[in-house]
Amino acid sequence: MASVLLIEDDASVREGLELALRRQAHTVHTAESGELGLEKLRVFQPDIVVLDLMLPGIDGFETCRRIRAAGEVPIIMLTARSDDFDIVAGLEAGADDYVTKPIEPRVLDARIRAVLRRAVSEKPANADDDTAERHGRLVIDRAGLVVTKNGEPVSLTPTELKLLLELSRTPGQVYSRQQILSAVWDHDYLGDSRLVDACVQRLRAKIEDVPAKPDHVQTVRGFGYRFGRS
Repeated sequence: MASVLLIEDDASVREGLELALRRQAHTVHTAESGELGLEKLRVFQPDIVVLDLMLPGIDGFETCRRIRAAGEVPIIMLTARSDDFDIVAGLEAGADDYVTKPIEPRVLDARIRAVLRRAVSEKPANADDDTAERHGRLVIDRAGLVVTKNGEPVSLTPTELKLLLELSRTPGQVYSRQQILSAVWDHDYLGDSRLVDACVQRLRAKIEDVPAKPDHVQTVRGFGYRFGRS
């Protein structure tokens, strides 16, 4: 189904997850450290990275930042703790999703499939190649799944792109975090807004002139987010 790079230092966890993912028809490459994971990333060019945060040497946070700096491959992070600081720091480092240990292989497989669905182009049946939505200097080509700012392509992860497409579909409409979670992440996270907030921050850093004073992705305090000013 997918080529997975699993970076996990615990041998028993690594071997168990590798076996479980192979049973789900995924191709799996493994690494026991961040350094080795970065080397294998360049060699195998996986569809997705599953990354443990607690690694020896280069920790998972720095590994995540380096993977994200090198490209837009989706990242699911594994954490042994449900500590808010770890989760938020991992998401801000560039992860698309997270799973806490102990890990249920079926849950991890479902998260992998959900993340990869965002990377699949879903071009509208009767899309006009000449149509593009212009929002100031930001241009969204919904048919071609291309975003440009000042005429230059904006490199977005599949999750960031899906978030932008969802919010910009109806400018001015306010979306709650729970609505965004359902539309973008495909799972019920029981009100976990950290995924949304971290992804919004990363998206703003790429499309806004001044991320702290956004023109496009607006916060509606106490409710959620909307695209464009009311």
